[in-house]
Amino acid sequence: MIPPEDASARKRDIEDKLRQEQETLSFIRESLEKSDQLTKNMVSILSSFESRLMQLENSIIPVHKQTENLQRLQDNVDKTLSCLDHVISYYHVAKDTEKIIKEGPAGRLEEYLNCMARIQKAVEYFQDNNPDSPELNRVKFLFEKGKESLESEFRNLLTRNSKAVPSVVILDLIAGDDEIEAADEMTMEHLPENILQDLICISMWLVEYGRNLDFMNVYYQIRSNQLDRSIKGLKEHFRKSSLSSAVLYSPAIQNKRKDTPSKKAIKRPVYIPGHDHDLRVKHLSDTLNEKHGPTVGKEDVLDSEIDSYIHCISAFVKLAQSEYQLLTEIIPEHHQKRTFDSLIQEALDGLMVEGESIVSTARRAIMRHDYSAVLTIFPILKHLKQMKQEFDQVLQGTAASTKNKLPILITSMETTGAKALEEFADSIKNDPDKEYNMPKDGTVHELTSNAILFLQQLLDFQETASAMLASQETGSSTSTYSSEFSRRLLSNYICKILGNLQLNLHSKAKVYEDTALGAVFLLNNFNYILKSLEKSELIQLVAVTQKYPDKAYKGHIEEQLQTYQRSWLKVTMPITEGNLPAFQPGTKLKDKERQAIKDRFKAFNDGLEELCKIQKSWAIPDKEQRDKIRRAQKENVTVAYRVFWQRYSNVPFTKNIDKYIKYRVEQVEEMIEKLFDTSA
Repeated sequence: MIPPEDASARKRDIEDKLRQEQETLSFIRESLEKSDQLTKNMVSILSSFESRLMQLENSIIPVHKQTENLQRLQDNVDKTLSCLDHVISYYHVAKDTEKIIKEGPAGRLEEYLNCMARIQKAVEYFQDNNPDSPELNRVKFLFEKGKESLESEFRNLLTRNSKAVPSVVILDLIAGDDEIEAADEMTMEHLPENILQDLICISMWLVEYGRNLDFMNVYYQIRSNQLDRSIKGLKEHFRKSSLSSAVLYSPAIQNKRKDTPSKKAIKRPVYIPGHDHDLRVKHLSDTLNEKHGPTVGKEDVLDSEIDSYIHCISAFVKLAQSEYQLLTEIIPEHHQKRTFDSLIQEALDGLMVEGESIVSTARRAIMRHDYSAVLTIFPILKHLKQMKQEFDQVLQGTAASTKNKLPILITSMETTGAKALEEFADSIKNDPDKEYNMPKDGTVHELTSNAILFLQQLLDFQETASAMLASQETGSSTSTYSSEFSRRLLSNYICKILGNLQLNLHSKAKVYEDTALGAVFLLNNFNYILKSLEKSELIQLVAVTQKYPDKAYKGHIEEQLQTYQRSWLKVTMPITEGNLPAFQPGTKLKDKERQAIKDRFKAFNDGLEELCKIQKSWAIPDKEQRDKIRRAQKENVTVAYRVFWQRYSNVPFTKNIDKYIKYRVEQVEEMIEKLFDTSA
């Protein structure tokens, strides 16, 4: 049960809280009433604002639409005026550009091309919109006039700036392949850069807008002439330098070169080793002397012509490569191959004609049995084959007739060369035995020196000669052969020549009435052949087919030596032991015995004098062989004579002793020592 004091206190608390709540409730009512009033005021304001906005919108929208229509009209007017100005400008093109077109593009190509662009647009406008307008004819005339001026400018620029490449530059360019480092590789500028750019611009315009390809014909004609003049200039350079010892190169190249460059020349006619007389080998046809006159050596002329042609072939490849690079910058890609084909024709045809002329000259020489003339073909043919791959690369894309020109020339040279090789072998075999053509002293025959020199020439062109021989074997000049097969072919050919030569020499030796002189002749020739083989690679080539060729020739030489020695039997036979008269020492000789001794001495003296007199004029140029023969004869003769002399020098077989015992042993040796010595 709650005490009365606590209940009273609690009641007071509740009454206080109730009073506070009532005050709060009263405040809230007042606040709500104020809020309702403010809301009503705001709604009233917004309603008024909405009403005004609607009134404003109803007023502005018509104005906006009207303004938009006006703006559209303004744009249309501006566009119309712009189009009108553009159209009117076409009517002024002729007047604005006429002066520039008449003056031409020289010196102001860019401005000129801009005028041509304006004229072209005017032509297109009038053709599309007013084809009957007199303005169309006017701008058409200006366009054609301008196009002609551009074509003329293209020709003039190309003509003025296309100059033949100096010969020294060409030689440097050729030499640059092997002699100059890559960092210093030479380049050739055919045209100044500004001229080149003008030509490119004109070319592009003529193709794209001018619809005219005639300028390409102009291009190839001018550049073809320049290429041809460059090569002819090089030929002239060699002609003028034919009497000089070297071909000129620029200092830049000369400083880098170890040696003066030149193609290996055909060997000159040589003196046969050990000979005092001038036994030369003929090389050149009479036509060269007739062509160049007697003041220039035929050998020098021919060497110069060969060297010139070889250099011109290399020059053509280099210049053609350079021309193609230039052409690709100026001529449109679709027309480059055809234009290049036409460009190189004149120079290429000139080289091919010259090559065929060389072949024809060789053929005529072969018909005259001057087979050495075919040697002119070898260095050229070798070079053509070396250059063929580059030739083919340069001529890629050209017509088949153009590509085939070099192979046809190569085939012609190979066929001619093969025929010459075959006929030369036959000529060695069938060379007539003419008495007046035989060396009186039994020395080396000109046929031998010719044959050996000819074979030595082949050493420098083994692959070329082998290919010629192989073309005869297989009937094709385009096949490839192994080095072993080629070497064996060449070896067989050399052995054939040597075999034919040996047979012919034996036949020629029979021309001599004196068999001893014939033996000396064969000995000299066989010795010359052997020495020549040993001094060159010929001995190795012969050994491919014939084992130990040196032993074979030494055997031939020994055989002729023995044949020669038999000529001295007329000297030694009378004084040999078996032919001496027998007598008793101390007894008086019978008349028959005395006469026999006299006859022996006389036969010896006469034979010795006769042989020494005759054989003194014979020649054995090789000192080794000469000394060998002298030693052998001194041994054979003096041994027999010493025995004979010792036996009969003190025998009283005659009162006139000096008439029969004319020579002491030492004198006989001295006489034999003077054999083969015309100065004795």
